Amino acid sequence: MGRLFGTDGVRGVANVDLTAELALGLSVAAAHVLAEAGSFEGHRPVAVVGRDPRASGEFLEAAVVAGLASAGVDVLLVGVLPTPAVAFLTAELGADLGVMLSASHNAMPDNGVKFLARGGHKLDDELEERIEAVYEEHRTGAPWDRPTGGGVGRVRSYDEGFEQYVTHLVGVLPNRLDGLKVVLDEAHGAASLVSPEAFTRAGAEIVTIGAEPDGLNINDGCGSTHLGKLQAAVLEHGADLGIAHDGDADRCLAVDHTGEEVDGDQIMAVLALAMRERGVLRADTVVATVMSNLGFKLAMEREGLSLVQTAVGDRYVLEEMKEHGYALGGEQSGHVIISDHATTGDGTLTGLLLAARVAQTGRTLRDLAGVMVRLPQVLVNVPDVDRTRVGSSAELAAAVAEAERELGATGRVLLRPSGTEPLVRVMVEAADIDQARSVAGRLADVVKSALG
Repeated sequence: MGRLFGTDGVRGVANVDLTAELALGLSVAAAHVLAEAGSFEGHRPVAVVGRDPRASGEFLEAAVVAGLASAGVDVLLVGVLPTPAVAFLTAELGADLGVMLSASHNAMPDNGVKFLARGGHKLDDELEERIEAVYEEHRTGAPWDRPTGGGVGRVRSYDEGFEQYVTHLVGVLPNRLDGLKVVLDEAHGAASLVSPEAFTRAGAEIVTIGAEPDGLNINDGCGSTHLGKLQAAVLEHGADLGIAHDGDADRCLAVDHTGEEVDGDQIMAVLALAMRERGVLRADTVVATVMSNLGFKLAMEREGLSLVQTAVGDRYVLEEMKEHGYALGGEQSGHVIISDHATTGDGTLTGLLLAARVAQTGRTLRDLAGVMVRLPQVLVNVPDVDRTRVGSSAELAAAVAEAERELGATGRVLLRPSGTEPLVRVMVEAADIDQARSVAGRLADVVKSALG
């Protein structure tokens, strides 16, 4: 069996790759593994289960609940809520695990299962591998240890979760949003009710788009992966800014009053300065991945802040933050983690804090985001090559060294093998777009000749 867990849970086409049987089996396996790991500490375990509005989430939720209850876990159903809300409630209610059904920014036919440990944290690789192993053992014949009678789990709806989460979001804001007009694009996703409610309570005048989920339209031409409608709406309504989420609302991108995109790097730059000003940016350090724009690094250096970079994936950002106690981290794609208030990326919280900075300073988002200048970035995928030899090819190393000498301090080269395909991604940044394209083209040719 190939590895089921990716960087963010188990995903696939619902009812093809991700079946009811798989969801049920993984849920039972997760219950057994977490019990063996001591997570339940001898008491009757409780799970928080939420989902995004995808139609397939309805049958997958039923399968997950059946699996957990059959393993003796009591289940609190919180309904359609963002991933960070499920993480928050898992911690807030002292639950032993959380389960979120979502494929995030993926198209509607996909869905996913994401498990959260006590405290609302993502499972580490070791636990995920053990869950897979236990699932496979029982799939191929080993019997489950099944409770009976009063030992089976009980299931009930927990409607209070919505109010608890919105109250939490508004409560952590350093100031209100009165006087701001904000357009919210909810991607017809999990934040379609939560985000407008939170922004309204915080004092903003809101316009909502993409907030009518029907189970089939999630991420369809809207949200953080399709900013065109948000940009048009901000201009049409004369808004101060626009906020876009993805399907499970764990990420946030923004649009300024002129309709220009403000990406995750720029959002982190704005929040970093705001947090330092309030004295809550621990060690004056921000954590980001190696894919962050070089302009972000240069801006942080100019402002006297430190930048720690990790491998690509918000889980690696979070691991670094947890290990060293950092308060802010994230990705260019809009996963922003504010560890004092969330255990995962929280798009609604990020948008609220960004808007709060605009309201507090009286400056436009365009002006605030100008703290960093995005350098031109060119990405070339080189297919049909041996990605495993990226780090060992002397020819490739020499070409990269030459490119880095040419680019100097205002340029950067990154070669990254794909984790799933036989290809290598060549990323080049430079102060000039033509230079970036030229260097990227030359390096792509070397990758083909050296690794093909």
